[in-house]
Amino acid sequence: MAKAPVQRMSQLMAKTLRDDPADAEVLSHKLLVRAGYVRRTAAGIWSWLPLGKKVLANVERVVREEMDAIGAQEVSLPALLPREPYEATGRWDEYGAELFRLQDRKGGDYLLGPTHEEIFTLLVKDQASSYKDLPVILYQIQTKFRDEARPRAGILRGREFLMKDSYSFDTEDAGLDASYGMHRAAYQRIFERLGLDYRICAATAGAMGGSKSEEFLAPAAAGEDTFADCPNCDFAANTEAVYQAVKPVDATEVPAAEEIPTPDTPTIETLAASLGVPASATLKNLLVKVDGEIVAIGVPGDREVDMDKVEAHFGPTATVELVTEEDFAQRADLVRGYVGPQGLEKVTYIADPRVAPGTAWITGANKPGTHTRNVVAGRDFEVEQYVDVVVVQDGDPCPKCGTGLKLDRAIEIGHIFQLGRKYADALKLDVLGQNGKPVRVTMGSYGIGVSRAVAALAEQTADEKGLCWPAEIAPADVHVVAAGKAQQIELALEVSDKLSAAGLRVLVDDRPGVSPGVKFTDAELMGVPKILVAGRRAGEGIVELKDRRTGEREELPVDEAIARLSA
Repeated sequence: MAKAPVQRMSQLMAKTLRDDPADAEVLSHKLLVRAGYVRRTAAGIWSWLPLGKKVLANVERVVREEMDAIGAQEVSLPALLPREPYEATGRWDEYGAELFRLQDRKGGDYLLGPTHEEIFTLLVKDQASSYKDLPVILYQIQTKFRDEARPRAGILRGREFLMKDSYSFDTEDAGLDASYGMHRAAYQRIFERLGLDYRICAATAGAMGGSKSEEFLAPAAAGEDTFADCPNCDFAANTEAVYQAVKPVDATEVPAAEEIPTPDTPTIETLAASLGVPASATLKNLLVKVDGEIVAIGVPGDREVDMDKVEAHFGPTATVELVTEEDFAQRADLVRGYVGPQGLEKVTYIADPRVAPGTAWITGANKPGTHTRNVVAGRDFEVEQYVDVVVVQDGDPCPKCGTGLKLDRAIEIGHIFQLGRKYADALKLDVLGQNGKPVRVTMGSYGIGVSRAVAALAEQTADEKGLCWPAEIAPADVHVVAAGKAQQIELALEVSDKLSAAGLRVLVDDRPGVSPGVKFTDAELMGVPKILVAGRRAGEGIVELKDRRTGEREELPVDEAIARLSA
């Protein structure tokens, strides 16, 4: 067995901190800085110190091994990319302000790659000419760049981050299904090996485009995603991808619509209070502009509109914004606070499925200080299209079985897409088929946040004492602590050499002049799975072995401790 390196803390380029960084908001940010794993270089830009780099490299190794296992081939493409391919697919504009754009000395436009669909497509276009060259899966592990408006939460949301992105190329849809399935299974193995608690959730494709899309989410309080999980069946989805079905009801007994005076009730809250009805009995009509055209969105009065769902419905190229005072001034038929769907002209009306045909509502009468009750969908107004656009709430029915959903926060650690032919169409990626005619290639795109996985693990596994890494990705297998005296340091170094000879990665705290209390605190903070202490019984050849995760400890002779750890 090859001898593993011993890292002596007396020579380690890392300093631990007793206090949390002033700008730290989440647990992973606090602990990764305090334990000497990362340091802030600028807003959203981080440097990885030696211990952090080891953890990051271990995550890379696991990802690389599982990608290689499904036959994927690793490449390395540039991060500095030309404008033209992204303009051909429309993403030069779609990405908006998140894209880092720059010019060279000759005025040529470039970008720092946020993701590489276009460049991989062109690579395969250059290299593959026949169906015999496909299928193929290519991947890279590379730094990506996105100009986050508010970089926060340490390495969870930075302006540069390490990502594994892979791409499958097939000549048939069935081949894409197979490639997608292989990635899905590989991701499950990766996250299980890393020790992450995760959920596979239905998701929207966003600016990536394509059809089928699933996210791998790691439940954590620091997460910026919210997902809905059914306690009764296997349904799980990002809340942006939770859609309810339209269920019509019988409205034959509902009286005719009737206008009622409701002065000074421009909001749902004031209307409900004035009439003594629940907000759920009212119909809220939100006005937005989509590429300059006014669209009304109808939802129950007790629900909020999820603008991410609205934007996803109209597509990544559409500009969606709320109407303004100026817009109301130009449209006398639109009365702020009293808009109703009945009688609206030159306005597209879409509604949430909860505004199903036959449902009756109290809504605006399109007159100041006036509402209308008994307004029935399908009788008194028509819905041009039903789109689930409300913010999902805890207890909403599961779309699959009807059980109340549970909501939780999570960190996105992976995302897989069936892109189809979006990029192949834009960049004309064809190969000769078996019949000698051109075949348009179909693609999949699959990402894992490598640096983000480190933060997610810190969030999920840390305790009140510090980090607590799973063995697969820890910076060392054993943290040997010399309590302080010369004899204890001598024994610690001797034990470290023996553990190294047995193939174990060792971090040894041999710092002179540092108190035992500080060393023990640092060992807990750094989170190596096993801690071996050369302490008060070092003269007898007895050491203390502690499990960082469980806190269990026992005193053992040196040889037995080495044998136990080596096993």
